[in-house]
Amino acid sequence: MSTRPGADKLKQVVLVSALAIYTLLAAGPFLWVASMSLRTTSEISKDHFRLPDTLHWEKFPDAWFNSNYGVYFGNSLLVVLSAVAILTLVGAMAAHCFARYRFRLNRVLYFIIFSTIIFPPQITIIALFQILVQYGLFNSLFGLTLVYVAFQLPITIYILESFFSRIPNDLFEAARIDGYSEWSIFWRISLPIALPALSTTIILNTILLWNEFLYAVVLITDEDKRTLPLGIQRFMGDQMEDIGMISTGLMIAIIPVVMIYAFFSEKLIQGMTAGAVK
Repeated sequence: MSTRPGADKLKQVVLVSALAIYTLLAAGPFLWVASMSLRTTSEISKDHFRLPDTLHWEKFPDAWFNSNYGVYFGNSLLVVLSAVAILTLVGAMAAHCFARYRFRLNRVLYFIIFSTIIFPPQITIIALFQILVQYGLFNSLFGLTLVYVAFQLPITIYILESFFSRIPNDLFEAARIDGYSEWSIFWRISLPIALPALSTTIILNTILLWNEFLYAVVLITDEDKRTLPLGIQRFMGDQMEDIGMISTGLMIAIIPVVMIYAFFSEKLIQGMTAGAVK
């Protein structure tokens, strides 16, 4: 019995040490980029890992106004918010139907939609390119938004369907007895109850689409329609790279994601654990 406190303390030390190492590995690159975003390219070239002697805060307004990052940021914001709104609404409706209504080919359709997750995006990029060109949506923010919706809809339906299926059927039966239509049941019962799961899909889709690069680089060519990841790539040349401006652009792209997770991480955890305990 006398060795138990010592063993527990040793476990705590090991866990805290492992957590500290993981935090250092995860936060190290972020802090490094944050440091380089406040240094010029010439200063970075002299010593990559040195802390800035002078904080060049003027690089951020310069990147925003003179390097077109403001336009890139606005394009990303428009595309991501539109795609996430469509994904949330359509995904919730589809998940509600798959979870609550038993119709012919229910599981077959669900399996077909879900099976698209296993295919890497590189397989579909040529077909998407041809479809968008055929319908006049190539090099269009609207076309890119539709691609994002199609790309993320299966996983959104999967997450929401598993949550909707846990809602007791007695709630829907009581609502029907009270005279609710199927449309009212979805808006007044299913959707409010599913808010934790909806929050999870909104956060995950926002973070993933904000950082998406592959579809954007293939389907967008005009300078004024570039999203933020493409705008950062603009400063990466074959002969010379403006490392300082790239770092500043990365910080402009990272800050919204960090803020989303900082303010909504609790909602994300609630949504991921919703339904685990009845």
